[in-house]
Amino acid sequence: MTDKTIRLTTAQAIIRYLNAQFIEIDGETTRLCGGGFGIFGHGNVTCLGEALYDVRDTLPLYRGQNEQSMGFAAAAYAKYHLRRRFMFCTASAGPGTANLLTAAALAHANRLPMLMLCGDTFLTRLPDPVLQQLEHYGNPALGLNDAFKPVSRYWDRITHPAQVIQSLPAAVATLLDPADCGPAFIGLPQDVQGWAYDYPEALFQQKTHRIRRQTPDAMEVSDAAALLKTAERPVIIAGGGVQYSGAVAQLTAFAEAHDIPVIETIAGRANLVDTHPLNIGPVGVTGSDSANAVAEAADVILSVGCRLQDFTTGSWTAFAKEARIISLNAARHDAGKHMALPVVGDAKQGIEALGAAMQGYKAPATWTGFAKGERQKWNAYVAENVKPGNRPNSYAQAIGVVNALCDKRDRVVAAAGGLPAEVTANWRTLDIGTVDVEFGFSCMGYEIAGGWGARIAQSEKEPDQDTIVFCGDGSYLLMNSDIYSSVLTQKKMIVLVLDNGGFAVINKLQNNTGNESFNNLIADAPTVPDAFAVDFAAHAASMGAQALRADNPAELAEAFKTAKAADKTTVIVMNVDAYDGWTTEGHTWWEVGTPEVSNSASVREKHIEWEATRSKQRKGV
Repeated sequence: MTDKTIRLTTAQAIIRYLNAQFIEIDGETTRLCGGGFGIFGHGNVTCLGEALYDVRDTLPLYRGQNEQSMGFAAAAYAKYHLRRRFMFCTASAGPGTANLLTAAALAHANRLPMLMLCGDTFLTRLPDPVLQQLEHYGNPALGLNDAFKPVSRYWDRITHPAQVIQSLPAAVATLLDPADCGPAFIGLPQDVQGWAYDYPEALFQQKTHRIRRQTPDAMEVSDAAALLKTAERPVIIAGGGVQYSGAVAQLTAFAEAHDIPVIETIAGRANLVDTHPLNIGPVGVTGSDSANAVAEAADVILSVGCRLQDFTTGSWTAFAKEARIISLNAARHDAGKHMALPVVGDAKQGIEALGAAMQGYKAPATWTGFAKGERQKWNAYVAENVKPGNRPNSYAQAIGVVNALCDKRDRVVAAAGGLPAEVTANWRTLDIGTVDVEFGFSCMGYEIAGGWGARIAQSEKEPDQDTIVFCGDGSYLLMNSDIYSSVLTQKKMIVLVLDNGGFAVINKLQNNTGNESFNNLIADAPTVPDAFAVDFAAHAASMGAQALRADNPAELAEAFKTAKAADKTTVIVMNVDAYDGWTTEGHTWWEVGTPEVSNSASVREKHIEWEATRSKQRKGV
């Protein structure tokens, strides 16, 4: 250590600290922060912008079009890198920062690292009230940035330059913690950003981080192994945490050694390739008949790296009430859900420890055979479901076309609406870690922005592969400007816009609960006297993308081949049916609120029907 100091502004110190952080991944050292996304305004341009200019070669700053989409891109970047690298987002004080709230919530729900460096009001309050400041009459310290507290894993406001010495290492520690990982927010008052301080030079020395692996408690492992050994019908639920831990090989070897079927969550969708004999398919509301049949019959469930969200558990109807759950998770909060037998610790180490304690155990051949037989039936259903010409244009057909033509390392991105269910059910995983279906927050608008962030990350490691985005017309209209971003930055994407005339999946839910179509499909919006179709291809072309139209799956296949051969972002538009295009099998029950009293006979009937199936729901034990 040295007593030497260097005088820097608060903003300069933050950026210099980030620039000095590295991480060791698989024996190689790389910069921890991949750069940032930024829109400048008052609150971040004069001080933080000045600091970022000096590191523009090592911490590249991508100019966003919308702060919310910047946050989505940062989340997708972190997911591609399995939470081992992150990007920051910087926004101006006021509405620019407010636009990041949704993205922060998405990163929080998905446990993804993202650093937000956001402008704040003046600490001295001398110029108050300033442009875009929210005034709380009885609490002058309360501001817009306080709204980020519920959607941040770490939150701080820098009120003195010296705070950087404590705050930045704490924020980075949160971003890298397997149990507490999530977004970190740092509010930067406009005056404090420019204040100077004599920082210790040691703060800016290169530091190499490693992701902590928490060793599971030996007694918890012993208890879990003892229970699992009694299982006659065991199943493994593999979640996103398997990939974040780098435990795919260990989980696969464990399943093979003990002949235990594996079912996947949405976040864990690419833990096993489609053809692995123990891959029984995706589970839950957006799952497969095969995985749901196995889940329902299982007597012991080993959950690895799962949040056990309602779409996985079928609102806790997917499993038999008497089934026992073992939950291996780095986060204590997740490990103890629904009275599970917890194993708190790293998935890779936990699986290895369980394997050592499980020697000699194999699941009964009749059980594994049953699971494989169910998967064969599901394979036949999917093959028919994605077949062109089996019905009007559908999501499933489009998914089948792309699946058949893409490279195995191409990355697929989808979110919200009907596409997460359709991709989860119908996509046949060609390689490990190649699917990003954002359903932790089910956030419309993530698709194209997330595709851009994923492509930035992909271009660092797999520049010859493609990022493929599945997007509905509703999500496209909500947020599409990062088509322009991808063209500007030469980060090629292939975007499929599948137009079903509105919010068709919610219309389906509306109809399934006995309600009439109302305000979801554009044609059913009472305030729209003359509905018309958007020319999505022309719109995408106006942002510099190559734009193609396809009237059917055969034309889609040719358009996709053209997109693969192109060197810039291509948007392919195809209409799909809003009513007859859905995957009808593979769904568990899902709890939704239905009216107990209604003037509509069909609504009353559906309420009775929906509630009658509640009998299978586990009550927290």
